[in-house]
Amino acid sequence: MSSSRYETPLAYESYGGSYGADQPYEPRPPHEPYALHDLEGDLHTAPTLPYQHTYRPAYEARPAQPALPRPARSDGARRGARRRRTRSLERPETGVRRLLPQALVVAFLAGGTTAFVAQDKAIELSVDGRPRTLHTFADDVSELLGEQGVRLGPHDAVAPAAGAALTSGDEVAVRHGRPVRITLDGQRHEVWTTARTVEGALRQWGVRAEGAYLSIPLSRQIGRAGITLDVRTERSVTIMADGRARTLRTNAATVGEAVEEAGVTLRGQDTTSVPPDSFPRDGQTVTVLRITGTREVREEPIPFAVRRTADPTLFSGTEIVERTGRPGVRRVTYSLRTVNGVRQRPRRLESEVVRAPRTQIVKVGTRPHPPSVRGADHLNWQGLAQCESGGRPDAVDTSGTYGGLYQFDQGTWHSLGGRGRPQDASSEEQTYRAKKLYVRRGASPWPQCGGRLHT
Repeated sequence: MSSSRYETPLAYESYGGSYGADQPYEPRPPHEPYALHDLEGDLHTAPTLPYQHTYRPAYEARPAQPALPRPARSDGARRGARRRRTRSLERPETGVRRLLPQALVVAFLAGGTTAFVAQDKAIELSVDGRPRTLHTFADDVSELLGEQGVRLGPHDAVAPAAGAALTSGDEVAVRHGRPVRITLDGQRHEVWTTARTVEGALRQWGVRAEGAYLSIPLSRQIGRAGITLDVRTERSVTIMADGRARTLRTNAATVGEAVEEAGVTLRGQDTTSVPPDSFPRDGQTVTVLRITGTREVREEPIPFAVRRTADPTLFSGTEIVERTGRPGVRRVTYSLRTVNGVRQRPRRLESEVVRAPRTQIVKVGTRPHPPSVRGADHLNWQGLAQCESGGRPDAVDTSGTYGGLYQFDQGTWHSLGGRGRPQDASSEEQTYRAKKLYVRRGASPWPQCGGRLHT
């Protein structure tokens, strides 16, 4: 309803005639339009006719009115009539001036209404599968979502894109991302999906649900908070047992479960070629190992250690065993197994020391080599040694009485200042002791080979 002081320039055919402020009512022919100044009263409550029939400027020409017979009037009446006609002739100009502002207002309102209607768009907005139709003046998808309070996160999807322009009749779909903690064939993943059901999420990831084990039904809805899902797809596994191959399709969680599904029973020490609790892979071949075995206990020697100590009383290069070493004894338990009829290498299970080894102690001489012995240095000691022992410092005769390069007996060796056994002393010390013996007794200690000293 308009609040303007201008009357709406509409004509109402319901009125049968026209009247003015200073002229009597005169009936008009039917369907003749009326000017705005011909109407009085509350025009805003009158019924509105179609635009092409209701609006006509007051200054447009009207059909000629039929002339009415005039009654005879007196001079006074004629003068009054002339005055009324003069006033009546002035009224069309006044009507034109009054209608011009009203026409401008109507034109402005009509143009504004057309622009208003052109900017309004009917859009169907769907959020997580819930559609609704709305009217908006937004220019693009992003502005529309802002108006509707729909926020997009990094894992959300919108179609068309957020910057796409909008036209009336467009459809905008928003799907919010949902976190899913999925264990797929033994591997854990943290992923996002815009699907609203488990089935849709698996289809989105390309996971085959047919024949798979699912911890949650396919029809379960996925809320905005997400879900935890365990999926084991169907795989082909071959079980080799007792000389026979069994291939089956399974979604078992472990190799042990797959072996049971194949109808194979493990007994005693039986096991599989891969750990029974491992995840069976597609195309994998698992061999069942039939194991029989016993235990065996063995006693094994423990080598003794040797400890050497320096002795300044012995000539350099001389070593004397002060304490003989003794090996220890260890008791070891072994597992003897036969796998599928083939004997395996013994496997050590446990061991214990029955007797500890005794360390051997050896004294090592550090005394400098003795000086030459006067009267014996010029002799052929190398020839004598070659004859007595074959030139070997550690040589011992078959009786065990004589030893060394020059085949000393123990008594003679000790009388010459030697320690330990002669065969344990260095070659230099043995030659030194032999020279001392020669100074004392000549070549007599070597009755068979003594003559070599002078050759």
